[in-house]
Amino acid sequence: MNPIVTVQDAVTAFADFMEPTNAELAAIEEESPLILAEVDLLDAQIITLDRTPTELDARRIRRARNRVLVARRDLANHAAGATLPGGAA
Repeated sequence: MNPIVTVQDAVTAFADFMEPTNAELAAIEEESPLILAEVDLLDAQIITLDRTPTELDARRIRRARNRVLVARRDLANHAAGATLPGGAA
């Protein structure tokens, strides 16, 4: 009979390598305003799936879409303004 501990050691042997790196966490943090804006847009669109959209629904979707565009613009501007190491600027 094999003890469960050996299976646990095999499963968790690479647990340290499965964690996100600091660079990946920083990238997620930088993109979080865009992610949240896209979730808001998706929520606004889901609300209208089972009913006829009202003027308020259309306005909510339009505002959410504008927030997504602003978040994308800000992310693109931030990424374009970042300096790369070793670059000749």
